[in-house]
Amino acid sequence: MMRVMVTGGAGFIGSHLIDRLLERKNEVICYDNFNDFYNPDEKRRNVAPHAVDPLFRLVEGDIRDAEAVEKAVLQQGPDIIVHLAARAGVRPSVLEPKICESVNVRGTLNVLEAAKKAGVRKFVFGSSSSVYGLNKKVPFSEEDSLLRPASPYAASKIAGEAFCRTYAHLYGIHVVSLRFFTVYGPRQRPDLAIRKFAEKILRGEEVTLYGDGSSARDYTYIDDIVQGIVSAVNYTGAEYDVFNLGNSRPVLLIDLIRALEKSLGREARIKWAEEQPGDVPITYANIKRAEKILGFQPSTSLEEGLRKFTGWLLGGNCTRHVPEGVG
Repeated sequence: MMRVMVTGGAGFIGSHLIDRLLERKNEVICYDNFNDFYNPDEKRRNVAPHAVDPLFRLVEGDIRDAEAVEKAVLQQGPDIIVHLAARAGVRPSVLEPKICESVNVRGTLNVLEAAKKAGVRKFVFGSSSSVYGLNKKVPFSEEDSLLRPASPYAASKIAGEAFCRTYAHLYGIHVVSLRFFTVYGPRQRPDLAIRKFAEKILRGEEVTLYGDGSSARDYTYIDDIVQGIVSAVNYTGAEYDVFNLGNSRPVLLIDLIRALEKSLGREARIKWAEEQPGDVPITYANIKRAEKILGFQPSTSLEEGLRKFTGWLLGGNCTRHVPEGVG
């Protein structure tokens, strides 16, 4: 029976991944520090259903604490670590670059060191489409240069990938880096665009859009991302490899708002503002390698994904504030 440790396992992507791993009858260790980047109660609700499963264990700890990480990995003895814990977000990283660095770079190094000492045979790293930065060649391919990061967050993920490649080379850990493209769905963080826009629309507040509405993102539904992660867990190919996980169908910002209006049955009050530091004009994944090697096949349309997301949002499963009578 495979034992998997998921760092950041109480978060958005991590908790969905744990759902799938437990369905597969894997032993799962969730390592999370339940920080206050957003309401920790949401993260505790994410993992509450897991607590009744005998195959699940929760270990609370911070990846910035090297001794705590090493102790947890040595005691729990995972076969595989899926490292999703991160200080996420482009704009927060511009405001607080040192926190971004301490979590995403030093924290990742701490987890890799613990994996080395414990003899963990496989390591899956949650990277980001942000590594492509101001790349003008689209769609983005895994072999593209990563020399134009547009934010500290992007730079931190590039550094994380570099450490992963180094540890694969030096210590024979089988490492897969996965570049996620704008993941959305139930349990989404409140700072991410789709949820933030949806909650403002429900409250009747102005939705601030930056630029002229022509920026585009490759929105990828959470179930498709989890399918890709599980395929990477099963992957037995190269010592180090990297894959894009995206929908490969960029959506214009203004078109996303129109789709959200349709899904919510409400009209958005739009306020236009200047582009923000760290933003990029487009994310667009070339997923041919992931399709060929991992069997990755994203199948959720934006309309279907938004329907599932808004159903969750209106179902009262998160901390939010909307007018009386809505939801």
